[in-house]
Amino acid sequence: MAYKKGFKLAMDIFHLSKKFPKEETYSLTNQIRRCSRSVCANLSEAYRKRRYPKHFISKLTDCDAENGETQTWLEFALACDYISNETYNNLLKESQDIANLINYMILNPNKFGSKES
Repeated sequence: MAYKKGFKLAMDIFHLSKKFPKEETYSLTNQIRRCSRSVCANLSEAYRKRRYPKHFISKLTDCDAENGETQTWLEFALACDYISNETYNNLLKESQDIANLINYMILNPNKFGSKES
């Protein structure tokens, strides 16, 4: 579920960021796309390391950090008037839902195939 929601958010951001000004191509646009996509990439890695609780949790904390970075870039996009308050609030809610799912995984690694040491 976290992966699917993360993928959707990354794609929503990708499509939205196509409208950002050209001068943002190598800064805000690139950064927000990279960190939003990184949530899913790190979730994939975490899942493959789920047999090892410490590795699993470590990758999940990377997911959480990338998700937090995504929220920061969304805030910049709002402050620069590239997105509306409504869009910001919708995307922030999606990101917070993802954060809740990741946090649940961190607190309950055994429910995702992680073996207790």
